[in-house]
Amino acid sequence: MARTSNVHRDLKRRKMHAKYQDRRTALKQQLKESNNPREKQNIQFQLQALPRNSSPTRLKNRCAVTGRPRAYMRKFGLSRITFREMASLGLLPGVRKSSW
Repeated sequence: MARTSNVHRDLKRRKMHAKYQDRRTALKQQLKESNNPREKQNIQFQLQALPRNSSPTRLKNRCAVTGRPRAYMRKFGLSRITFREMASLGLLPGVRKSSW
C-alpha cells in the first residue's frame, strides 16, 4: 500500500487539474492562434500564473485500491497485482482467464 500522503497529494493534483483544465486549454489555443509577439508573451505569462499542480504532466496514475504507482492498467484503473487478485475472485465483470 502506498503512503497515504502520496495518494492524497495525487488526488489534490487531480482536483486542481480539473478546476483549471478549461482555462489552460483556452490559453493554449489562444497562444497557438496568435501571431503578435507581445500578445503571445502576455498569454505565456497568464499560463505561468496558473498553479503548477494544475498541469496534466504532474499527475501520476495510481491504483484505485492500493495507490500503487507502478504497473498501472489504464483500462481498469488497477495495478497488476490488484487486478490479478480481483480477477481470480471474479470481482471484475467480463474478465476471464484465457486458455487455448
